[in-house]
Amino acid sequence: MEDGVLKEGFLVKRGHIVHNWKVRWFILRQNTLLYYKLEGGRRVAPPKGRILLDGCTITCPCLDYENRPLLIKLKTRTSTEYFLEACSREERDAWAFEITGAIHAGQPGKVQQLHILKNSFKLPPHISLHRIVDKMHDSSSGIRPSPNMEQGSTYKKTFLGSSLVDWLISSSFAASRLEAVTLASVLMEENFLRPVGVRSMGAIRSGDLSEQFLDDSTALYTFAESYRKKPSPKEEISLSTVELSGLVVKQGFLSKQGHKRKNWKVRRFVLRRDPAFLHYYDPAKEENRPVGGFSLRGSLVSALEDNGVPTGVKGNVQGNLFKVITKDDIRYYIQASSKAERAEWIEAIKKLT
Repeated sequence: MEDGVLKEGFLVKRGHIVHNWKVRWFILRQNTLLYYKLEGGRRVAPPKGRILLDGCTITCPCLDYENRPLLIKLKTRTSTEYFLEACSREERDAWAFEITGAIHAGQPGKVQQLHILKNSFKLPPHISLHRIVDKMHDSSSGIRPSPNMEQGSTYKKTFLGSSLVDWLISSSFAASRLEAVTLASVLMEENFLRPVGVRSMGAIRSGDLSEQFLDDSTALYTFAESYRKKPSPKEEISLSTVELSGLVVKQGFLSKQGHKRKNWKVRRFVLRRDPAFLHYYDPAKEENRPVGGFSLRGSLVSALEDNGVPTGVKGNVQGNLFKVITKDDIRYYIQASSKAERAEWIEAIKKLT
């Protein structure tokens, strides 16, 4: 990593004039967050833009977009807003932690507080959020939304923060109220729950990196509409429920060469096991559906040499390439952002082949 660079990697950025979403390569320095365009698998200099961090405020998690639950919002001293999306909750929190540290670099007390809060969200690997939400919707033993009043206003189909904490403990999803609050925070971050009313929305807007969910009898929440959204029959036919049911073991942004046009595009890759599949998503699109994927059973994965462009690879790529050959002899050429990241992906994929 270059001198003075605190963190770098892919994030999805919302455009200022046309509110479309595009992947950019971000470099965080002490006072500035730079972002670069990518062409042909290579970072294009000079930077496409820069965000001055002096006087910035950060909101994380940011719930301004229902279909993008992994957002960070930066508001500059001149009130310009930047929306940045990460590939996972852990990566989003890591970016938020480093950016907040850069903003408050001159305030040792604030930086120390950030170190205490770092990694505050840790979801045990054996817990399935979908299973929890399915149980919450159970008509006999789940959470029953009802009308609730706050500050003179009535909100339909809501439940109390403290009631959900009680339910998570009684259903053996959490052993303590602290665990239940953390778990409820994760459910909200992953867009299964939404805050409703002044009390719960106020906690979200505080912008702290601590738990955002309130164990409180006056804080109201509801199920996110996206959970109840049913796929069309066409969508149900085109995607196999079985191949998307495996446990997610790794995810992240990687560049992939197209099969027909041989152009390079950044995709969010998700590695699952039981069954073992590698899917990739278009981060510019809001729907959380893969644009491609393949079974890893019988596949071969290997690193490609960085000396020159290997056979089958087009474009002026930066290196850190690896190749996956499926059992049907289809070749996928993928580029990581560093040798260390490439090694991690190859090791993770090999365990599932």
